[in-house]
Amino acid sequence: MEILGIDIGGSGIKGAPVNIETGQLVTERYRIETPTLSTPDAVANSVAQIVHHFHWNDQPIGCTFPAVIKQGVVYTAANIDKSWIGTNGESLIRQKTACSVTLLNDADAAGIAEMQFGAGKGQSGVVIMLTLGTGIGSAIFVDGKLLPNTEFGHLQIRGKDAEHRASSRVRTEKNLGWKKWATRLNEFLEQMEALFFPDLFIIGGGVSRKQEYFLPLLKTRAEIVPAQMRNQAGIIGAALAASVNINKF
Repeated sequence: MEILGIDIGGSGIKGAPVNIETGQLVTERYRIETPTLSTPDAVANSVAQIVHHFHWNDQPIGCTFPAVIKQGVVYTAANIDKSWIGTNGESLIRQKTACSVTLLNDADAAGIAEMQFGAGKGQSGVVIMLTLGTGIGSAIFVDGKLLPNTEFGHLQIRGKDAEHRASSRVRTEKNLGWKKWATRLNEFLEQMEALFFPDLFIIGGGVSRKQEYFLPLLKTRAEIVPAQMRNQAGIIGAALAASVNINKF
């Protein structure tokens, strides 16, 4: 079975049909720039553009979004246009695309992909996925089951949100060396271990491609590994989430 997965990000919106049995993209990704004014209407129109590109008519789609999502409604807007708060994103995208829509948090989607086909496959116990990018996204799984909409990037470290100290963006903006940045990231991971005692950390986001520079510097009780699905994780996870919703009916 194939489902169109769409990953809505701050700089780009990308999508592709996914074979949900194998976790493979069926075609090359199609990517467009996220609108400069990323209002709900503008972003939904961009999603519709991707749907039309793949001629995905009257079929289910899964979409990631960088926010807390409950029953299709956007609850937060830490790194997106504030006008999204209170918007029923599922309903809006459904109106624009004429497709059934599953909307979920972007880090949750990436975690779903990693647990099904990547670094978390077959892992029991407590697994925490962290995506290090503009902010810090998070997803936590217990024996493979997701607890949705965690916002661990807003955990307070030295009086600041963790993502304002240890995200990949902060490393770049402050020109931090790998060792200094790893020290900040370790502080965050220590807090996560004190609260949840995970069995495995999965580190995702674009910086995971350079894992050899910082993973050896991280000191955690739990095993820590780089994500495997890379920039396809959101697309794959979105499609998998949509397939679960289909199976509910």
